[in-house]
Amino acid sequence: MKQVIDARGKACPQPVLMTKKALEEMDEGKVTVVVDSAISKDNVVRFATNQGCEIHVEEKGEEFHIHVTKGTPGDQQPDDSSTSSTNITIYVHSDRMGQGDDTLGKILITGFIKTIKDVDPKPTRMIFVNSGIFLTTEGSEVIDALKELEEMGIEILSCGTCLDFFDRKEKLKVGLASNMFDITSALMQSDKVIIP
Repeated sequence: MKQVIDARGKACPQPVLMTKKALEEMDEGKVTVVVDSAISKDNVVRFATNQGCEIHVEEKGEEFHIHVTKGTPGDQQPDDSSTSSTNITIYVHSDRMGQGDDTLGKILITGFIKTIKDVDPKPTRMIFVNSGIFLTTEGSEVIDALKELEEMGIEILSCGTCLDFFDRKEKLKVGLASNMFDITSALMQSDKVIIP
């Protein structure tokens, strides 16, 4: 019998945590996760895909029905890129760098982001939270630089709760809207976390 998880109206990262719990309780089978937010849909799909599951998404009005199929343990191929020995995360919690003059801080963070492509090793991902999400949304001077980094394989994640708080969800221009489960997992699995 297929399990149905009703995650409508749940704030992030609850839909992902509910999906995680359901998948952990089964060796194989199917579960349908129902959400009413595109960000929740993307987060659940990304999580389940990283667990080696097959995904099919149905859009029904304002809702998304995410059909997740978990195979036998031997069939799963979870994404293990996070265990790389060069797993570096850049954690950007502000739209400026350092403390002191705000104008100088914005110049510094712009220079920092534009310089990443020219240094080694490259980070695995960049996580943007709080006012840092202004760097990934409409009006940012570093959108092109971040898109270039994304094309190089660097994952760009913006906190979905932060995007909602600042009413910038529809203005995200690069990367993905993420959730606290993904952010916390990424930080805990990183070999090194850099906070500019």
